[in-house]
Amino acid sequence: MKEIAIIGSTASGKTALSIDIAKKTDSIILSLDSLSVYKEIDIASAKPTKEERGDIVHFGIDEVYPNEKFGVIEFIKIYKKAKEYATKHNKNLIIVGGTGFYLKALVEGLSTGIEKEVPLESSLEETYELLYKLDKKYMEKISKNDSYRIRKAFSIYKQSGMAPSDYFELNPKEPVAKDLKIFEILWDREELKKRIALRTHQMIKDGIIDEVIHLESKYTREPNCMSSIGIIETLEYLDGKLDKKELEEKISSNTAKLAKRQNTFNKSQFKDKTSNFIENLNSDILKFF
Repeated sequence: MKEIAIIGSTASGKTALSIDIAKKTDSIILSLDSLSVYKEIDIASAKPTKEERGDIVHFGIDEVYPNEKFGVIEFIKIYKKAKEYATKHNKNLIIVGGTGFYLKALVEGLSTGIEKEVPLESSLEETYELLYKLDKKYMEKISKNDSYRIRKAFSIYKQSGMAPSDYFELNPKEPVAKDLKIFEILWDREELKKRIALRTHQMIKDGIIDEVIHLESKYTREPNCMSSIGIIETLEYLDGKLDKKELEEKISSNTAKLAKRQNTFNKSQFKDKTSNFIENLNSDILKFF
């Protein structure tokens, strides 16, 4: 069994490429997308349709409802399930998507022992300051808005009584996916912006407004996924803060900013990877198989 990951920014063509490769290599696909895991979020997540998926087995799509918890620990469980399925059925495994943080956790592993989250005792900002005084070396690497890592660091401190740096030293991470071959799709920035604009236009046409109305009426605005790009701007539109043209422009602009962040993350976090423009990457991947 061979195992690869295809990464790249949003709207870079990862989904179509992964399905094409899967057909040629007898592979199953694991979606690496923090929004596609949710049932009923179809347009906003740009997940492949059932027709596009065809008879290729997919994991990581429609796994939970929008009001259910999903994070990196749940993702790793799904990865293990996908790998078990691939091994049992003698298939290859293609991991594909834009949530680089999940891939980083797969490649590097998670520190064991702290799975339960301890509720914060003060605001996120105050918690950050407390942890910064306690462990400057560790907290310098974390953004003040990174709620996931701040909560994780606080839980480690409260449950172990140790600074996160000391805890990680005593509990080293164990890689989950060892020797994973990573392929990255590159795009010219202006071309990618055009692709994002086209995709956003299509999302509006496909009915993202109706989808968000349904999600809000069924799940309220409380779940984390309701603040995702595409959904949050549509809620602003429904509140009368944007007209339809502004809605399209804002989704497109925020998606382009996300693409920039994804590219920066992939560049800094995954050193050992094969990067190429999409027209050439197909043959690079097939050579690996």
